[in-house]
Amino acid sequence: MSPRRSYDQYCSAARALDLVGDRWTLLIVRELLAGPRRYTDLHADLPGVSTDVLASRLRDMERDGIATRRRLPPPGAAYVYELSERGRALLPVLQALGKWGEGELGERRPTDAVRAHWSALPLLRALEGEGVVEVLLEEGEFHLHLGAGDGPAYGDGPAPGPVDARLVLDSATCAAVCRGELTPADAVRAGRITVTGDGALAEALRKGTGGREAGPGGP
Repeated sequence: MSPRRSYDQYCSAARALDLVGDRWTLLIVRELLAGPRRYTDLHADLPGVSTDVLASRLRDMERDGIATRRRLPPPGAAYVYELSERGRALLPVLQALGKWGEGELGERRPTDAVRAHWSALPLLRALEGEGVVEVLLEEGEFHLHLGAGDGPAYGDGPAPGPVDARLVLDSATCAAVCRGELTPADAVRAGRITVTGDGALAEALRKGTGGREAGPGGP
């Protein structure tokens, strides 16, 4: 295992970057915020990363106590990686970084890869309340755990159990929300997001009270 590189600065930001500042590390954290993932799944959802770099980053994250590896019981019997408590504490860091980078998104470039669940963290940041929300986009489906606490922040594909609300929206609307140009409440009122569900969370979303206000760059 390669020795940890350090900025050798007595500064908490520098110490944090010693652990998560390498290329790909925070994107691996983004993927693991969905819960345990196999190496092959991580590689498939991180287009552009080499197998050597991914393996090296995962080893470093294990060494630094950010992630752990465990073997699933039969019949799965595969190894999965998951975040430690310290790793899950990076969620607000990624949320703040995503908020800061909203203005850099612009229009999607022809070379840009996309996965439906990459919109999970921006939508999680934009919605309020507690419960499970399924989101259906043209690129695929994922689900959010609002107010999840220590559990996964989101998951790829349909929710494994009951949901409190279901959102259907097109890619353009989702991109506008991710860029901070449109709030979920405004999108619902404009008919750009369809909300179904019988619970309090679905009702709040339909009434426009389940989302945060837009920032200075929004409407």
